[in-house]
Amino acid sequence: MSNSLKGKRVALLVTDGFEQVEMTSPRDALREAGAIADIISAKSGEVQGWNHTDPADTFTVDRTFDATHADDYDAVVLPGGVVNGDNIRLHDLAKSLLKNVAKANKPIAVICHGAWILASADLVKGKKMTSWPSLADDLRNAGAEWVDQEVVVDGNLISSRKPDDLDAFNRALIDKLAA
Repeated sequence: MSNSLKGKRVALLVTDGFEQVEMTSPRDALREAGAIADIISAKSGEVQGWNHTDPADTFTVDRTFDATHADDYDAVVLPGGVVNGDNIRLHDLAKSLLKNVAKANKPIAVICHGAWILASADLVKGKKMTSWPSLADDLRNAGAEWVDQEVVVDGNLISSRKPDDLDAFNRALIDKLAA
């Protein structure tokens, strides 16, 4: 195990219905690099992951949105999943947390449908980014320059399209945190 991220803390923001591999792959890569990666959600207890349209495993929530502050973490990861992406953007505490993370110039890494909350939190204007293709219009309408690429890094925003991009996404996230 590398310790390149020893002492770093990363928040993985999810609600029920997140694309499981889009949470577990970055979480495991971060932990392997020495970081602490916490699952943050609206409710305590457990959250339900999904494999595309099918419920998958449950995961223990480490903290809730209301008990989490931007200064608690060095970065935030936003996994996708249609259900998660649509639900999480309705949580004002999650949007507020992301606004504070952005204001503190900390990395935000988003994949797939996770980008919806960034549009809802008005955090994509002027940013170059990617996502699942069906979000392209939403992101453009919110002021982003949407591109179809494996991974895009624009300042502290790291974005990817889909599970096939996770290796590049994880590398970009770890490189950003290690810098």
